[in-house]
Order: sequence, then C-alpha cells, then structure tokens
Amino acid sequence: MASKLKEIEENALKLSPHDRAQLAEYLIHSLDEEEDPEAERLWIEEAERRYQEYKEGKVKGKPATLVFKEARSKFK
Repeated sequence: MASKLKEIEENALKLSPHDRAQLAEYLIHSLDEEEDPEAERLWIEEAERRYQEYKEGKVKGKPATLVFKEARSKFK
C-alpha cells in the first residue's frame, strides 16, 4: 500500500499547481462525512464581518506573501 501511495504522490506532484490545488480541494472535501449547513452559514457570516471591518478601515490587510512567510517562520 505504501508503494502505491508513493506512486500516486509522485504523479500528483507532476501536475500543474492549479491541478494540484484542485486535487487537494477534492481530497479534503472527500474527508467531510456530511455537510453542515449551520457551520457553512457561520463561516459566511464571519467572512462577511471581517470583510466589512476591512472596508471600514478597522483592520488592515497584509500581503499574502508576508502572511505565508510569517507562518513558515513559526514552523522552523
């Protein structure tokens, strides 16, 4: 089984970044046993609240490159 998994991994890494992202999204989604409409509603409300705060100038945005750099530095 491990060799088959390694083969799948190697093939997946040969995909374009876009295709790898789609595959990752599909695999993550496949782990969800069932959709939770309440959780989805709450995430949408949270996203809308955060966006409104951003539009009103209550919070400032950061470039994604900086956010990822900061996150990676925490795992070193």
